[in-house]
Amino acid sequence: LRQFVNRFTFGHVRALQAACDQTLRRLAARVCLFPTRATTDPPDRMVFVDIDDSVVQVYSARKQGAGIGYTNVRGVNMLLAVASTTSAPPVIVANRLRKGNANSARGAKKMVEDALAHVKRLPGTRGKQLVLAADSAYYNTDVAWAGLKAGADISITIRMTPVVKKAIEAISDDAWKAIRYPNAVWDDHTREWISEAEVAETSYTAFATVPGKAITTRLVVRRIPEKNQTKLAKAGQDGLFKVWRYHGFVTTISPDILNTVQADTAHRRHAVIEQVHAELKAGPMNHMPAGRFNANAAWLALACMAHNLARTAAIMAGGRLTKA
Repeated sequence: LRQFVNRFTFGHVRALQAACDQTLRRLAARVCLFPTRATTDPPDRMVFVDIDDSVVQVYSARKQGAGIGYTNVRGVNMLLAVASTTSAPPVIVANRLRKGNANSARGAKKMVEDALAHVKRLPGTRGKQLVLAADSAYYNTDVAWAGLKAGADISITIRMTPVVKKAIEAISDDAWKAIRYPNAVWDDHTREWISEAEVAETSYTAFATVPGKAITTRLVVRRIPEKNQTKLAKAGQDGLFKVWRYHGFVTTISPDILNTVQADTAHRRHAVIEQVHAELKAGPMNHMPAGRFNANAAWLALACMAHNLARTAAIMAGGRLTKA
């Protein structure tokens, strides 16, 4: 197989990616890959499209495309888009292999356009609301407008800039609602499980400084008590007052559809794509088998096709495997 993919050019890789799309469409025509639950909870009737990238470590500087990026390890960058519902596991709807030192948002606009167009053509998605979710690396006008022009709502993590912090400070104290996670969330900063937080929202104009690109959104903010002792010491707090850590995102989903708590819960679903990355990196993408960049890009496309086949087989098997 490695000798076969070593002959691939960029055109061959794009053709293989098109074959992945065709395979997924045929699978979706035979099996319901995007089931929705007949409940009163609006997220259960949505299709979420998540985009994110990850660095696959390599060990040879001579491997084409290898570079040191934001993880400070030598590797190549794997950009994926997945689609899922609250009652179905994610399937990969788009994939790209990039150089290891590529910025996360590089080529993301085209990726979003292709992914959303592909999802809209898939059987089982017609009439369902599409939501594009991404982290702060993709908070830019290109990605946001690509999602909106494709007919999707957006839910994108926002950077804590001075303007955003000022908007958060303007939220009144009585606007915060306490929430408790059914399943605790792991916090990388404090290295512990977080089971409770508070959420609130305010109106916010995203990209207000970019002519013709401003978007009226909801700024939904989740805050959790700061437990990092170093930060508490710098803040001069001795326990008399709580110090909060804030996580915000902007969304265009109407508050008539999702309230503040529901919007926060739906946005946290974005973590599902990290599991897809982990599965691929623990399996076929554990290493890059070839020295040629196009050969490895073809390997990624084949791995994504195999992933979707496995997901389809699990759904057909039923039972607990449908959410595996």
